[in-house]
Amino acid sequence: MQRFTGTNTYIVTPDLQVAVNAAIALERPLLVKGEPGSGKTILAHEVARAIARDLITWHIKSTTKAQQGLYEYDAVSRLRDGQLGDERVHDIANYIVPGKLWEAFEAPEAPVLLIDEIDKVTSNFRTTCCSSSIAWSSTSTRRAARSRLGIARL
Repeated sequence: MQRFTGTNTYIVTPDLQVAVNAAIALERPLLVKGEPGSGKTILAHEVARAIARDLITWHIKSTTKAQQGLYEYDAVSRLRDGQLGDERVHDIANYIVPGKLWEAFEAPEAPVLLIDEIDKVTSNFRTTCCSSSIAWSSTSTRRAARSRLGIARL
């Protein structure tokens, strides 16, 4: 198991080190709260670099919906293709755009998933996001999907 002990550019406190390593070992999300500029986003970058994992960043806005983390349906492109007589229109899979959670589930090795600025949305978003990702992973045709390390920045 890989352990995070900080890096040459990020000094980690003992408490934060324990929390990060617990999240890595359990493959569970880690919610990091702190004042602006306290290094929450940098933590995700440094953890990913230290444990040699890809970093996937999902920037949240006040209008972001939890569903967008899984996928978005591109109805406009499908309508356009239908009007132009494109044969792609008959397969809805051509119009599903994977989101950042989907990308994390599909990764060959568990990445670090940074959900940046999650405090910009309602608490219902956080609940729905977790519920959606659990439902998606349990009903996915890709049974290899499993829990992933996530660092949400508040």
